[in-house]
Amino acid sequence: MKKISRRGFLKGSALAGAAALAGSAVLPAAAAAPASSSASSSSAAAEEENSLFANVSVTEAALPSAGWQADPTFPDWAGYVDDTLALNGMYTFFGYSGQGTLYISPSDGVTDFALFLNNHSIRTSRMTGGHTWAVDVSALTVNGSNTLQLSCIRPAGQTVQVHIPYPVVIQGKPSDVGLDAAVLDAIDEIVASDIEHGFTSAQLAIVKDGRMIYQNAWGTVNAYNPDGTPKTDSPAVTNNTLYDLASNTKMYSVNYALQYLVTNGQADLDARIVDILGSAFVDDTIDITYNGYENPGLATVKTWKASLTIRDILRHQAGFPADPQYHNDAFDQCSQTAAPGVPNLLYAGAGGDDATRQNTLQAIFKTPLMYEPGTKTLYSDVDYMLLDFVIEQLTGSRLDDYLAQVFWQPMGLTHITYQPLQHGFSPNDCAATELNGNTRDGAVSFTGIRTYTLQGEVHDEKAYYAMGGVSGHAGLFANASDLAVLASVMLSGGYGSHRFFSRNVLDTFTAPKIESAANWGLGWWREADLARPWYFGTQSSSGTFGHQGWTGTLSLIDPAERLVIVYLTNKINSPVTDPAANPNQFNGNWYTASTLGFVAQLFYQGLKNRAASPRAVLDALLADMTTEHFKLVDRQDGPLTASHPLVQSAYATLEVLASRAEQPFHFTALQYAQEACDLLDPVRDADELDAMRTRL
Repeated sequence: MKKISRRGFLKGSALAGAAALAGSAVLPAAAAAPASSSASSSSAAAEEENSLFANVSVTEAALPSAGWQADPTFPDWAGYVDDTLALNGMYTFFGYSGQGTLYISPSDGVTDFALFLNNHSIRTSRMTGGHTWAVDVSALTVNGSNTLQLSCIRPAGQTVQVHIPYPVVIQGKPSDVGLDAAVLDAIDEIVASDIEHGFTSAQLAIVKDGRMIYQNAWGTVNAYNPDGTPKTDSPAVTNNTLYDLASNTKMYSVNYALQYLVTNGQADLDARIVDILGSAFVDDTIDITYNGYENPGLATVKTWKASLTIRDILRHQAGFPADPQYHNDAFDQCSQTAAPGVPNLLYAGAGGDDATRQNTLQAIFKTPLMYEPGTKTLYSDVDYMLLDFVIEQLTGSRLDDYLAQVFWQPMGLTHITYQPLQHGFSPNDCAATELNGNTRDGAVSFTGIRTYTLQGEVHDEKAYYAMGGVSGHAGLFANASDLAVLASVMLSGGYGSHRFFSRNVLDTFTAPKIESAANWGLGWWREADLARPWYFGTQSSSGTFGHQGWTGTLSLIDPAERLVIVYLTNKINSPVTDPAANPNQFNGNWYTASTLGFVAQLFYQGLKNRAASPRAVLDALLADMTTEHFKLVDRQDGPLTASHPLVQSAYATLEVLASRAEQPFHFTALQYAQEACDLLDPVRDADELDAMRTRL
């Protein structure tokens, strides 16, 4: 029998010797098959050869103008001869199951090469040299790392270049990613029940493995009148409603801009702020002795300030006070508290215009540091206000214009913006925030303070009054779906034909800033060793990162699960519970729906336990949640009335448990609900107890 050469075995798209493997060309002449069987033999050989190749679509295409995830040229894509003898023929890229196109460009002289994706052989016989071929590999891709192999280019000396786009977010459903939808039903029931008992509104979007598997919205855009009575004529929230993101802004404005600039060599994390913004950043510093902090003298503070880098600011270790309230004309900088009659040494004005914005920059220049940079972490809005100005100096564009040009427009995001009322949105397109401006129902006052219900205007005082609505620390509005799509870029570095962040930059920004503070990256909040379960739950990976916002917003990004959860509320669109006792404690803060992390806690239960239904687990968990609610009720100072929002939220959880008890075969839920009724106070909770007894 004639021996098959290695060259013959590999010729023609990886396994062109498949005909030989089928036995059609290896028999000696004397043993050749009869002529009558020749056609059927050829057909069988062709069928077997076809079975060796993946069934993918290959079409000639013009090479798009794009920022590629990668564009390796084979052989020797790494740029040197590989002494491992394997590296230079393979390349690994990030992708998702069910989507993906490769653009293959053989040079003019190429006559043959072998192409594989995730060990699937792709026929290359049509891919003639001098053309670009679009190969639809969506049937071959997997979630996460995908390995491309391009080998045996003929003749020697020729090359093949492969252009690899980034994945995008496509529509999907829970079953596509192995999620038990029972966890989504439980989240829905909890939020809906809280809404019935006085919570404001919420919106949720979940992206898993490149698929938007869930979107939902609850409540109305403005839940209460200024006097605290329920508002009955407000339109319902939809999936398109914009929410005030508060401090989530920091990540999707300043961090995104800096990550892009660093990726493209336009910014250096170790560049000094004084070298970017000028000597006035140091020279204009004034002397303030902060209560509780040692004043080392103005000369030392200026030396500290002169050394500050972009990296220091991102770490929240720069030394700036947390909230110097540049907009408040009655603020004591020494005690960092509002003080009627005490002039604010760093007052910039409250006009909310460009002139005030420039005054704010000068006020930051004047601001002395509280402590030596790097010696402690103090979360400060000033850090991101300052970085806003750094970005604008580096780019020559205002922050909002730059973000729209670089990210939002290329990605086709239409529901993310600063100043929505100036960009085509109406007040009812936006979830309202505080009922009486920034007054905390009359507990706060300063010159120029807003007193009307805020809807479509940023709530944050510094962002509105001092920064004109556009700031790096707050001011961004978005719906959950657009924000989830934008957040998904943190998993891959780009989107479709747009390259935003290199893998090195992603790793730098999301790695622990130091070993002793692994719950922080560069700006990003990290889960680390269960450091932030209140936001990210207890089941997220240690590398999970994201942020939250004071208005009631959360973004969670878990690279290990290729997961993005964006949960938005407007919990402060509610009365202040007791303005005299705590002007920052709104009724909305008492509800389960406001705790943010409960979404992740329930979601992971359906994701990580695919082999068994989570329904029994959820019944027991809701029983625990009900018990914990009534523990909180009992631990408050003084007895609470039935109308108190914490009591109402406890009722809401109990009623979710009861509704589960009413479902077929939820026998243990019935038992849990009956036992939970014992937690009710027979006097305060008489009406609820009567309703539960009737129901159960």
